[in-house]
Amino acid sequence: MLLQDFNGASRPEIVSALRPCVDIPRWVDQIADERPFSSIEDLLDFARRAASPFTAAEVESALAHHPRIGERAAGDSSEAKLSRGEQDALGEASGAVIAALAEGNRSYEEKFGRVFLIRAAGRSKEEILEALQVRISHSAAEEEPIVQQQLREIAIHRLQGMMSQ
Repeated sequence: MLLQDFNGASRPEIVSALRPCVDIPRWVDQIADERPFSSIEDLLDFARRAASPFTAAEVESALAHHPRIGERAAGDSSEAKLSRGEQDALGEASGAVIAALAEGNRSYEEKFGRVFLIRAAGRSKEEILEALQVRISHSAAEEEPIVQQQLREIAIHRLQGMMSQ
């Protein structure tokens, strides 16, 4: 999307465009209401500030829409398509890595009560597995800021991708 199109879109259009980046209404509304932006970098800077921090309730709500890492998101929503694209970019992995990711996901969910969240873009499945193995040893207090940071990175990455199309 071109910046002039982003700035000139109706509020409902821009809210609809932003929601797949991260479905946190406060973040979406703040960005929609701050327009117009003078540059894409100004937009991304504002989006980073609006995402710092996401509240625990916002994170939990947003995670309800995220598939497990290594699993394909179902459906035709924009968010599902973005997730599939991000995870498809991970490439192929051995059966052992895929099995370890599945088991790690289950263990993480049992311990923390939510899906394991990591910005998949730019990481291999092996790197994700390594991060999962480290993070599963964290306490809830240690893990919370990491999850918030990963969600911020996903949101900004998706917004940046939307603006470069």
